[in-house]
Amino acid sequence: MKCEIVPERCIACGLCQTIAPEIFDYTNDGLVLFVGESEATHEFIPEPQQAAVIQAAKRCPAHAILYQDS
Repeated sequence: MKCEIVPERCIACGLCQTIAPEIFDYTNDGLVLFVGESEATHEFIPEPQQAAVIQAAKRCPAHAILYQDS
């Protein structure tokens, strides 16, 4: 599964990191980024984390997380 984050949409609510802390982190300003990939906006998600990423995307109030099954 491929995941995309759109930091410009992020409102720094914290849900994504709460739901999928092994995938999502935050900048000093509280905007979403991928763990260990501060410049990346796309990442392939391993099978064990896919359900959490889907849940984070569905619950994101700003629609800052997108995913696509591949």
